[in-house]
Amino acid sequence: MQMSYLGTLKAWIYNPIFRVFGTGVSALRDPVLLAGVASVWLFFLLLRRVAGARAAIIGCGLLAVDSLYLLTTCFDWGPVALQHLLLVAGLLLLIRFYQTSKDLALAAGFFLLGMAMWDKALAAWMLTGIGVAGILTFPRQILGVTTLRRVATAALAFVLGALPLIIYNVDEDFVTFRSNVARDTSEIPLKASQLMNTANGQGLFGWLVYEDWQAPAPHQPKGGLPRVAAQISSLAGHPRRNLMLYAFALALLLAPLARGPALRTILFALIAMAVAWAEMAVTANAGGSVHHAILVWPFPEMVIAVSFASASRRLGRAGIPSVAAVLMVMMVSGALVTNEYYVLMLRNGGTQNWTDAIFSLSDYMKAVPSKGIFCADWGIMDSLRLLNRGKLPLNVGTDPIRKPELSPEDRDYLQRMIAEPSHVFIAHTKDYEFFQGVNAKLLKYAAESGYEREMMAVIPDGWDRPVYEVYRFVAPVHP
Repeated sequence: MQMSYLGTLKAWIYNPIFRVFGTGVSALRDPVLLAGVASVWLFFLLLRRVAGARAAIIGCGLLAVDSLYLLTTCFDWGPVALQHLLLVAGLLLLIRFYQTSKDLALAAGFFLLGMAMWDKALAAWMLTGIGVAGILTFPRQILGVTTLRRVATAALAFVLGALPLIIYNVDEDFVTFRSNVARDTSEIPLKASQLMNTANGQGLFGWLVYEDWQAPAPHQPKGGLPRVAAQISSLAGHPRRNLMLYAFALALLLAPLARGPALRTILFALIAMAVAWAEMAVTANAGGSVHHAILVWPFPEMVIAVSFASASRRLGRAGIPSVAAVLMVMMVSGALVTNEYYVLMLRNGGTQNWTDAIFSLSDYMKAVPSKGIFCADWGIMDSLRLLNRGKLPLNVGTDPIRKPELSPEDRDYLQRMIAEPSHVFIAHTKDYEFFQGVNAKLLKYAAESGYEREMMAVIPDGWDRPVYEVYRFVAPVHP
């Protein structure tokens, strides 16, 4: 486990990729994008099995242009890419088991769902939602294929998929649950608002990309595609919201037109979403961000797809052209919001979390001789470690300086950290700090210990905004 709730599945996948292709941007981003493409395709296959080709085309089309599904997958912020892939693949296999009675599909489906738990234990939200929804909407179908042998098969497959997580918790006194399961209902309104912002596509504006007022020197579009994108953005009025919420509301109104399995599928998706979101809504320190809200995807698209497909069948020959027109409008609205993110990224650049200054910092540090490099803020060390394939002597520089009170052991550690002339420190500039004031505290402690900061470099981003400071400490020379 990398953290108490985050497993090493992604590290296992990336190990051979980095060995073959190195650790550049393409090697990092392309695999999760492929995982995203696979999850969209598997979602199509899932919907086709449960609701027909018409619903599958609608759901696949909507998911493919969902801005936040795309962006969170591309940057695998969360991480979410494997969660979506494993969840949809697992459900597809379970549906295949129900339709074919092949126990191998049953075992494979539960194995993938177990892997989702190992990948990130927050998968429990969606797995709980799916379980409750299945029991409430398809009880006869589930009981009809349930035998003691199949229950044992499913349980064993799930345990095998989640085995690293289980072993870790047995060894660590179930720390995953002790340290992450806490209730807090005070932020439910905020989390509900974030869910809405995730659905309409605006949830990452100002957080992933800078706004115009935050870029004193915006870049002008260069090249064919950026110019076309900027022109489309201008003609469309710089859209920041898609039509997902309106479509979802309409789907709820049209849901009574569905019958039989289609209606139960809509109810299944709604219950799974509701249970999963309710769990994250009352969980302390979770559920209030896009990368948590997006975990209930692609179930919103499932509701819309099945409802719209069922309603269109009531229109006879006019059904296909009518739903095709609605789908086209929906997809264009989603694509326009994605285009707006693209235009703002090119014009204003990435924010504190996504600055391109990390590449300049990496290039600079390759030429800096040092016995130890101390990263005096969050969000520096792992990126440098990846870009330099672990060759830099990186260390955490924020501990113990973030503590309110320093113990004698803490002071001894800090003294050794700043006293070595070959040690180099990397911090964010004041406007980019994650741990506000940590750099100032380190400088203050060094000054009280008789050391002065010697600035080596200030690293800007592509828009000349100073992002990183590189320095070392020296003892003042007295005459």
